[in-house]
Amino acid sequence: MRPVRFGVAVAALVGASVLLLPVSAAADAINDLLAAFSVPAPQEVHARSAPLRQNRTALVPFETAPFPYDGHVAGTDEPFLNVEEDGRRGHKTPFGRLYWEDETYSDRRVLLHIPKGFNVKKPSVMIVYFHGHGATLRRDVLRRQRLPAQITASGVNAVLVAPQLAVNAADSSAGKFWEPGAFGRFVAEAAQKLAELHGDRRSVRTFAAMPIVLVAYSGGYLPAASCAIQGGVAHRVRGVILLDALYGEIGKFASWIARNRSAFLVSTYLGSTEDKNAELGRVLADNAVAFDTALQPRLEPGSVTIFRSGSDEVVDHRHLVTNAWVENPVADLLRRLRQYRR
Repeated sequence: MRPVRFGVAVAALVGASVLLLPVSAAADAINDLLAAFSVPAPQEVHARSAPLRQNRTALVPFETAPFPYDGHVAGTDEPFLNVEEDGRRGHKTPFGRLYWEDETYSDRRVLLHIPKGFNVKKPSVMIVYFHGHGATLRRDVLRRQRLPAQITASGVNAVLVAPQLAVNAADSSAGKFWEPGAFGRFVAEAAQKLAELHGDRRSVRTFAAMPIVLVAYSGGYLPAASCAIQGGVAHRVRGVILLDALYGEIGKFASWIARNRSAFLVSTYLGSTEDKNAELGRVLADNAVAFDTALQPRLEPGSVTIFRSGSDEVVDHRHLVTNAWVENPVADLLRRLRQYRR
C-alpha cells in the first residue's frame, strides 16, 4: 500500500512536508539488525545524510498496528469481537455501544513525522501519541490537533509515531497493545518505517535505539498504560504525558512511577479528570513520592508533575491539545526536554 498523500492545505499546516513512499526492504535482514540492539540506548549514528531540509510526513500501514485485533479484552476471557451478525463481526463496549470491525477496528495505518532539521547524529526522542475518542489520524491528529506541526515547532530532535486506534469511536480499547511485548514489536517496525521515510537506511539504528515518550490525550490513557507497563521496552520509555487523560488505570500509572524513578510523568487536567488526578496525588503521597503542582522549566528524570491546564471556562477538553495553559501545549512540553534540542 502507498501512504496517503495530503493536500496543499495540510502541507501548509505542517510546513513544507514531503510525503514519501515507503521503500521496500528485506524485513528479515532488518529484524536481524534490530535484534543486535536488544538493550537500546541513545546513540549517534554516522549516516550519510545531513539534517533534513524538509518535513517528512506519511500515513503508513503497519503489520504490528493495534488493529485489527482478534484477541481477548484485557484481564478477561471475553473475546474482543463479541458480536457477529450477517457475516460481520463487531465489539460491544461495556457502555453498550456497538462498533463493527470493518468500520472501526481495521485501520492499520500509523502517522509518521520527521521534522525539518532532524539530525540522526544528535540525541533524539520518539514521541508515541495515542489519540482520544472520536478521532482519525488525518482529520484530527494531523489537521485539528496539529501534532506534526507541534513537533516541528518545538525545536526538539524528535519524531512522531501515532497509531490509529478505534476509528471515530468512543472506545479506548488498546487492541494488540494489550498483549505483553506487542508495543516493543510495534516500535521495532516503526524504526524500519522511519528509516525508509528518512531516506538513509542506516538511520534504522538511531530509530531502533531512541528513548520514547508516551503522550496520551483523553481516551488514549488505556493503550498508554498498557504500553508503559507491559510493552516490553520499559528501558526505553523515559516519560509519560497525560493530557486530561487520567480517566482510570491509576494503579498502573502509580506503579510505573514507582518502578521507573529515572523517567518523568506529567498529568494535566480539567474538571473531567480532576478527581482522578487528586487520587493519583494521594497514592503518590502515601508512598512518599514527591510531585510538583506546576510545570518546571525542565522535565527532569524522576520528576512527577500534576497540574491544572486552566479554568474550564477558558480551556475546553476538545481543544486541549492545541489550547491549554499555552497554545500548542505539546510543543511547550517538548521544549522542556532540553537535552534533545535540534
